[in-house]
Amino acid sequence: MTDEREKLVVNVNVEITAASLQAIVENVKKTTKCDSKGVYRVDTADKVSAIISCFLLENDFESYAKNIENYI
Repeated sequence: MTDEREKLVVNVNVEITAASLQAIVENVKKTTKCDSKGVYRVDTADKVSAIISCFLLENDFESYAKNIENYI
């Protein structure tokens, strides 16, 4: 299923727990192969962005953002 809504890249600061970041790093290592020197060539910030973006889309952030009660 493809989401055809227009999407924009917004650079923001978000607070996540250290455990969340640690889980992302650990899972990236499990799903990515390291090079011959044992180094993983993955941009962790890009992966954090992708995970958060996916979460927001799956959990209907658009409706949350449209609800005025969430701004009070």
